[in-house]
Amino acid sequence: MTQLSERTYTVTGMTCGHCELSVQEEVEELAGVTTAHADRTTGTLTVTGTDLDDAAIRAAVAQAGYETGSA
Repeated sequence: MTQLSERTYTVTGMTCGHCELSVQEEVEELAGVTTAHADRTTGTLTVTGTDLDDAAIRAAVAQAGYETGSA
């Protein structure tokens, strides 16, 4: 049985709801991702899923136009 895990990343540059949605949509398209929640107020992205791929998550955030770090 594969267990869900949760990871949190810092995301720089999000300033509005559209920014949050862009990040969430890019990350939620990745294999294994169940949910992604971006919060511009805290500058974080929380990702829940199975077999999460850090490089793929960071690449998806970059594709949305933002940079990530570890929270």
